[in-house]
Amino acid sequence: MAKQIKKQSRIRKTRSESPFKNYWTRENYLLLSAGILVLVLGFFLMTFGPWDNPVSLTISPIILLIAYLIIFPLAILYKKNKKAGTSENVPSKS
Repeated sequence: MAKQIKKQSRIRKTRSESPFKNYWTRENYLLLSAGILVLVLGFFLMTFGPWDNPVSLTISPIILLIAYLIIFPLAILYKKNKKAGTSENVPSKS
């Protein structure tokens, strides 16, 4: 009896989606650029006047805190909700 030659089965490798997707949209980049502008404004206001100027001692740190604690995290974490079914909410005319 002759030996039977086994054919090697080719395993198809399917490409899986990368777990490193870019989930940022245009709104995220706009919020990030707004945060950078507010940050630059805060540091610019810090340079005004002498050392005891109220703008550089009170207003500028408040603006910097708003940029660091509100705008930047909002730009990173913001995700727009998808509209699932708009036809369900619209009453049909019959």
